[in-house]
Amino acid sequence: MAQSVLLLVGDDYEDLELHYPRLRLREAGHVPVVIGALAKTKYRGKHGYPGVSDRAIDAVDANAFAGIVVPGGWMPDKLRRDPRVLDLVRAFDRANKLVASICHGGWICISAGIVRGKHYTGSLGIKDDLVNGGALFRDEAVVVDGHHVSSRHPDDLPQFMAAVLAVLAR
Repeated sequence: MAQSVLLLVGDDYEDLELHYPRLRLREAGHVPVVIGALAKTKYRGKHGYPGVSDRAIDAVDANAFAGIVVPGGWMPDKLRRDPRVLDLVRAFDRANKLVASICHGGWICISAGIVRGKHYTGSLGIKDDLVNGGALFRDEAVVVDGHHVSSRHPDDLPQFMAAVLAVLAR
């Protein structure tokens, strides 16, 4: 069954961590919807690849989507300061819907206060942040804890997306 899934975008996102999941979701029959601070806006990836938002963050309702994917890069450090982003991630968590983060994307989950007591991974650069946020850190390619899926870096994308698709299939 096709489900709509949100993906966050903002300047300095990790290019592969947005586009690989977007394409894999589409390939699996889902509807990826890219959201940023503004709708129909081009954001620059860390490596220069453009990511265009379909909708604005404040124009989406978590009830209409099966989950959210949070790419890494430096983007999450800025977006985690936006209360709309944190409220949206919390809404997915409360509803036991997919919350998937890769690399530095875990920063948003930390700031949303949803990692405490959960098994998580992410870039080693945010390991201390995850631990200080109460997560049980594991240095593995992908970690699944209920509806939470996390990975470390672009090389883990195949395992990450296999786990994301498995959670969506539940």
